Amino acid sequence: MMKTAPAAIATALTAASLAFSMPTTGHAAPAPQAGAPALPVIHYRTAKVEGLDIFYREAGPKDAPTVLLLHGFPSSSFQYRNLIPALADRYHVIAPDYPGFGHSSAPDHKAFAYTFGHLTDVTEALLAQIGVLRYTLYIQDYGAPVGLRLALRHPDRGTGLIVQNGNAYKEGIQDFWKPVEALWADPTPDNRNDLRKVLTPELTRWQYVNGVRDPSRLDPDTWQHDQALLDRPGNDEIQLDLFYDYRTNVAMYTQFQDFFRRRKPPTLIVWGANDDIFPASGAKAYLRDNPGAELHLIDSGHFALEDRLDEMVPLIRDFLGRTSARR
Repeated sequence: MMKTAPAAIATALTAASLAFSMPTTGHAAPAPQAGAPALPVIHYRTAKVEGLDIFYREAGPKDAPTVLLLHGFPSSSFQYRNLIPALADRYHVIAPDYPGFGHSSAPDHKAFAYTFGHLTDVTEALLAQIGVLRYTLYIQDYGAPVGLRLALRHPDRGTGLIVQNGNAYKEGIQDFWKPVEALWADPTPDNRNDLRKVLTPELTRWQYVNGVRDPSRLDPDTWQHDQALLDRPGNDEIQLDLFYDYRTNVAMYTQFQDFFRRRKPPTLIVWGANDDIFPASGAKAYLRDNPGAELHLIDSGHFALEDRLDEMVPLIRDFLGRTSARR
């Protein structure tokens, strides 16, 4: 008897399914390799600090040495999305968002003091709340004044310092900063408004592509992500407040430098050499106060991890392997 069309189709599909599910001689699927490293699990958490939701990324064994990743402007912990899994097999990695950045609360600038001292207060309280009291500091851009203020407050908590385009010397404050210095010298509405151009999509993209040899290695999601957060209502005023307060960081440079001279923390400097925001002269200056620091000038710009992760991760892991200690 001839099969009906639906029955014939069902039979054919069953046969095809069996053919695909049965291994062919000599082509059996390989068994999973014993001991193959598992991919690190990244947790996306929120803690209450000063009544604010403070977001942070966490990965790696909690009893392993901690690496604290402190982000820059105009980014957030998102800038470490690729570095975190590259470290979390051996290290406990924490990357918070400051208030006004990323997924953390962003209260109105009239209700919350957006100063670098206050950002440090919040970061310090977060670390206390989650029980992180010893760490290697990884600082980039705004992460430098926040992290170095933490180091001054708790000099015995740091096991090492990794610096990626995070400035602590006047040599690193050059032409890019002239409009900001004008605001510091004369905080008029005109000088404040002149800095709104730094918050535009063109300038956000520029911070990523400037100094990069091969822009095809850059993920455009980075500047699109940052710009979407900068464009939130009221965030411009938050950033302008921080531009003005940055002068307090420059005033503390001598304290940071004294810390380097006295404490001589193990230090790795991985610096995008083509950065026009914080040029390489700022990186070399660290050696004046801590001659034992390891300096690597990377052929990249301000956000060197975006295009030189493959070059930087081995340097970072080697440094951590020599300097970090289990808690």
